[in-house]
Amino acid sequence: MSAAQDPVKPEEGEPTLTPSGPSRKMRPTNSTHFGDVDFADEEINDIGDATWGEVAKACCVHDAVGWGKIFLGACAALFFLYFFLFALELLGNSAKVLGGCSAGGLLGDQTNPVAGLVIGELATALVQSSSTTTSIIVTLVGAEAVTVKSGIYLIMGANIGTSVTNTIVAMGQMGSGDQLERAFSGATVHDLFNLLSVAVLFPLELVSGYLYYMTKAMLPSEVKEGEKWTGPLKKIVSPLAGRVLKANKNVIKEIATKKVESCDQYYPTVCIGGVEDYKHCTTKCETDEETGIEGVLGEDCGRVGLITCDKKTGCPAFFQNGATKQDDSTSGGVCLFLSLVLLLVCLMGLVNVLQRGLMGMSTRVIYKATKVPGVVAIAIGAAITILVQSSSITTSVLTPIVGLGVIQLEQMLPLTLGANIGTTITGLLASMVSGNPDALQVALAHLFFNISGIIVWYPLPFMRKVPLEGARALGKWTRRSRSIPPIYIVIVFFVIPLLLLGLSELFQQKTTGYTVLGSFLVILMVYLIAKFVWFWKKQDGREKFINWLDKRRSMSDTMKTLPEDMQFLKSKVDQLAEHTGLPEDEEEGVEVEAVTLDEEKPKEASDATAEEEPAAAEAEPVAAEAVSKDE
Repeated sequence: MSAAQDPVKPEEGEPTLTPSGPSRKMRPTNSTHFGDVDFADEEINDIGDATWGEVAKACCVHDAVGWGKIFLGACAALFFLYFFLFALELLGNSAKVLGGCSAGGLLGDQTNPVAGLVIGELATALVQSSSTTTSIIVTLVGAEAVTVKSGIYLIMGANIGTSVTNTIVAMGQMGSGDQLERAFSGATVHDLFNLLSVAVLFPLELVSGYLYYMTKAMLPSEVKEGEKWTGPLKKIVSPLAGRVLKANKNVIKEIATKKVESCDQYYPTVCIGGVEDYKHCTTKCETDEETGIEGVLGEDCGRVGLITCDKKTGCPAFFQNGATKQDDSTSGGVCLFLSLVLLLVCLMGLVNVLQRGLMGMSTRVIYKATKVPGVVAIAIGAAITILVQSSSITTSVLTPIVGLGVIQLEQMLPLTLGANIGTTITGLLASMVSGNPDALQVALAHLFFNISGIIVWYPLPFMRKVPLEGARALGKWTRRSRSIPPIYIVIVFFVIPLLLLGLSELFQQKTTGYTVLGSFLVILMVYLIAKFVWFWKKQDGREKFINWLDKRRSMSDTMKTLPEDMQFLKSKVDQLAEHTGLPEDEEEGVEVEAVTLDEEKPKEASDATAEEEPAAAEAEPVAAEAVSKDE
């Protein structure tokens, strides 16, 4: 028996537990194994400490059959992981096709700091990639379309929007309440950390401009142009995704830099001679320097819209010559749906394979192998993100693993912090390509913003506890209602940002009426927030909310089981009728007769009362006369 599997010790007088119902209470070491009936009841403080010898045995000591199962499991896991990453890439491309025009218009606006923060968040949520957003922001700053200070606020917003992807991935584990709780906690700990960092550093930047001045002091006199770097994972996944759908990032950049007024100027798409390949569709129209004559569209040059072709893989399956904007949007919507379905299927397959591989494994051994110092976990998260060039991919892959219970929430936090640092490398590389010192300054501001957030919220245990406890509470709420995750995503990533954007626009009008209205709404919002906090903390608002969720869940469960309960009651009534020997029809007749008798009794009583009232009235004068005679 391997060290990872502790022997089961039955109590005296009790039968040995079957494999379908093992429990940690039956083991001498009190160790929980994956697959135990009470796996979800174990707290982190209950986990014992294993030795590295036990870890080595669990990892490397197996028979031939065991190694064969491990090999097959690893192949299956890699298969599902590849297509999970492919689905994420396709999801990002689809989001860029659907939201590219809107994101470009948002990023190109010169706005106040609050609006810049909100626009950065919304643009990232629309294109499902902070790497794309930060690269575009850096490019805009390098092209002097956006100022450095505005770019810093946009970067802060992009940091918030990047965590929406792994929160959506967490919803894929709704089939299991335990897994959903852990996965949603693991996803939202990233959200809460980013929100808390912005809550502290955004006002600080407004007042002092410390990121602006610190990064400005670090700038060299000039920045040499470098080459674009592509991570190894992009080279593996992107070609296949590009054959299905490839988004044209130039649309976002050109709309943001005002080179193009709207997306309509990209349509309809045209390929030279109707030939659909990279050369014939993407060749731009240029003016001949000698003659001054511009190339003829369709003969000398082509035009692509939101969906473009790739130099190596050619035009994707959803590209079509002569497509309109509506056609491309429809293709983006179809691919978005397909990517979500594939994402869910691969997530279920990956979770299933990992569950089977971990079945019977002791949590002591797993947590010993995965428990590393916080600094090391941050470095691991940063290294993975640099390789995959996307913090969304890193956190989305880790989220289902947290849902399985392999990684604890306390370990997920530093891994996501490392992902935050790793994603800044994309912006730094983009700034090197632009060759503009201002672009490099914004990229450095992104890096030091994330480092500053880590310094504020991670080293001290009581500060670290804030995002951890918040995420844990959100995870527990999902047990009471499965509608919590979608409501959370809509409110946090869309409703609140749009409200803030609307308020900031009122002050941007610079008229007395709008300024007074905006001031009144701000005061009203502050009052409502203060009242909510008072209700939540001092008037048992949290307990009332949880009780309401419990009541709602109880009613939902009752409605689900109501047909079965009614059938059960009917069967019991039939059994009772059969036992008493009373026919069903007679029962109904007796019930009707009993009801009739009950109805007649009040009627007879009312008739008797009516007859007694006149007699009593006649008796009253006779009695009075008799009394007078006696006197």
